[in-house]
Amino acid sequence: MSKVEIYTKGYCPFCHRAKALLEQKGVSYTEIEIDVQPERRDEMITRANGGYTVPQIFIGEHHVGGCDEMYALEAQNKLDALLA
Repeated sequence: MSKVEIYTKGYCPFCHRAKALLEQKGVSYTEIEIDVQPERRDEMITRANGGYTVPQIFIGEHHVGGCDEMYALEAQNKLDALLA
């Protein structure tokens, strides 16, 4: 199983949707809450090649992007392969 990291904010509905999909698939993930740890925001932006919105999702070394991109991978039946 690939390591999954997700940068989130507590009030973000897209973050909740992304986490729900991972939980539905039984995938454990590391959540980095940038509203609780604002010093990690610059780290997120650097890793996401300038992406500053949340969520920012990483599976292994692959930057997925946000919630919509992860759901698009799921719709194309490509998400499970990344997670494996």
